[in-house]
Amino acid sequence: MSNLYPTPHIKATPADFAKTVLMPGDPLRAKFVAENFLTDARLVNNVRGIQGYTGTYKGVPVSVMASGMGMPSIGIYSYELYNFFGVENIIRIGSAGGLADDVRLRDIIIGMGACTNSNYQDQYGLGGSFAPIASYELLRRAVSECEAIGVRYKVGNLLSSDVFYNANPTFNDGWYRMGVLGVEMEAAALYMNAAAAGKNALAICTVSDHILRGEALDSDARQNTFTDMMTVALNVATSM
Repeated sequence: MSNLYPTPHIKATPADFAKTVLMPGDPLRAKFVAENFLTDARLVNNVRGIQGYTGTYKGVPVSVMASGMGMPSIGIYSYELYNFFGVENIIRIGSAGGLADDVRLRDIIIGMGACTNSNYQDQYGLGGSFAPIASYELLRRAVSECEAIGVRYKVGNLLSSDVFYNANPTFNDGWYRMGVLGVEMEAAALYMNAAAAGKNALAICTVSDHILRGEALDSDARQNTFTDMMTVALNVATSM
C-alpha cells in the first residue's frame, strides 16, 4: 500500500472509479459487462485477478468490478470502494438459487432485504440483530427499469448464506417457509457496509438454479447471458 494506492486490494486511485460501481462476483462477468456494454472501458484494477473497469454507458461514467465469492470477499471490496475511493452506489449483479415456488430460471430478484446466517454484523456491537436492507432509491429505480424493459422480476428477501455446500439437508426449509425468494452469498455484507458508510447498495440477482426443483443453468450461461440484469443495473447507474 502506498500514498498513491490507498488500499492493498485495489491498485487504483479514487479518480479511476465512477460514483456508481456494478459488482458481479465473477471477474469474467465484470469483463463481459465492460466489453459488451461500456464505451471506452479501461482496466483500473487487476489485483488478485479481481478485474475492475471504468467506462461510460449512455455517456455517463460507470465502473464494474468483481467482488469474489462470499461475504468476507465482498466485505473487503465494497468497504474499500465506499471508504477509500469515493464510491456512492454499489449495485451487486449476481446469481441466486431460487427458493420460492413462483421464481423461475432467469427471473430477476431485487433484494429488498438480505437475511443471513453470517456473524458479519457482530463487528458493530449492536446488542441485537441488524436488518440489512437495500437503498430504497436504487430499488425504486430498478423496479421501474424492469417494468420498462418488460422482464420478469420479484422484490423481496434474499438469504445471504456463508455456506454453499450445507451439511444440513433441511437448511433451506425454514427460509422457504418465511418467504425468502432466493439464496446467494454476498448481499447482506454489502448492505451492512453501505449502512455503516452512509452509502447506497442494491443486490440484483438472476436466478441461475432452483434449489428445490433441481433446475440449473451451466457456468457459461451464468457468465454471459444475464444481460437483462446488466441492462437494468446500468440504467439505474446512469440515472443516479
